[in-house]
Amino acid sequence: MSDQHLLTRVRKLLAKAEDPAVTEAEAEAYNTKAAELIARYGIDRAVLAAAGRHTDTITSVKIPLHNPYSKDKAQLLSCVADPLRCRVVLLCRGQAVQSVTVFGFRSDLDRVELLFTSLLLQATTQLAKVRPGWAGQGQTVAAYRRTWLAGFASAVRLRLQAAESRAVAEHEGHSAELVVLDRKKLVNDAYDAQYGRLRKASPRHLSGTGYTDGHFAGRRANLGTTHLKGGGIALPARTAS
Repeated sequence: MSDQHLLTRVRKLLAKAEDPAVTEAEAEAYNTKAAELIARYGIDRAVLAAAGRHTDTITSVKIPLHNPYSKDKAQLLSCVADPLRCRVVLLCRGQAVQSVTVFGFRSDLDRVELLFTSLLLQATTQLAKVRPGWAGQGQTVAAYRRTWLAGFASAVRLRLQAAESRAVAEHEGHSAELVVLDRKKLVNDAYDAQYGRLRKASPRHLSGTGYTDGHFAGRRANLGTTHLKGGGIALPARTAS
């Protein structure tokens, strides 16, 4: 399947998923299929690059983040980047994350940017509406929302991991798994050479009760992107390294 044909199928699936007439189960099925096609695109790019039929280099992009919830937005970005074999570096000032540098192969970075932009929009749109229910009385709205975002990001990571695994398993030929493992090692080696001395972030301890609600929302999130539909949402400003 050509790239253009594949992306055309993604656009059609996402259009169906956003049709208000479809059921929630139907929308989730359309979104899952769109995620699988995006994953297939990534594996195809990787195999072609390994065969010398496509240029793909290791590089990085810097994506700025803003409060509120900049740490939680950074966690969402990490949960998108990791299944797509990319690494992240957080630039913090005080308690806020100012930007995240994402490190990986160019074709994978493109997918990370597209998915993160769409998912961040979906998450922040829903976040403005969520409040702790009666069982969560006594906690702040901010605490609930932080754990909601943590649940959302966790569900996104699981869905992307599953889509990537299926794309590798279903790829024609037997080289895809080896190619993916080799690319992941190359990214890790290059990351360690450039950022290996950086201190790892300490684990966070969140006290809100929104994790389950956020996880459910993440399971239903659209894993395609507005860009693939030709929409007008701009990517966050970023710089290539």
